[in-house]
Amino acid sequence: MNATILAQRGYAPTSAPLKSARKIEYDVIARITYRLKSAIEARDFNKMIHALHENRTLWRRLGLSVADSENLLPDDLRARLVYLAEFTEHHTRKAIRREASAMPLIEVNTAILRGLK
Repeated sequence: MNATILAQRGYAPTSAPLKSARKIEYDVIARITYRLKSAIEARDFNKMIHALHENRTLWRRLGLSVADSENLLPDDLRARLVYLAEFTEHHTRKAIRREASAMPLIEVNTAILRGLK
C-alpha cells in the first residue's frame, strides 16, 4: 500500500451522510406502502393485516405530531393531515373487517409521497 491510498482511507467518511427528516419520512411511508401493496397483490390477508397495522400506527403518529400546538406546519396543512389520519383509522377498520379495499390507503400514502418529493 502506498501513502496516497492510506491517506484516502484515513480521511474517508466513516459513516453514511445523515438523512433529512423529510427523507426519513419519505422512506418510512414508502416502505409501509410497498408492504401494503405487496400484501394486497399476493392476496395474503395475514401480511395485509400486519401492513395495515404498520400504516395505522404511522398515521396515528403523524396525526399526533401535526395536532401538537408546537408543530410548525401551516394550520391548513395540519388540519388536512389530521383529517387523513382520521380517514386512515376509519378505513383501516373497514379493510380489516373486509368491508373495503385497502387501495384508498395506498392512494393516500402515494399522494403524501408525491408531496414529500
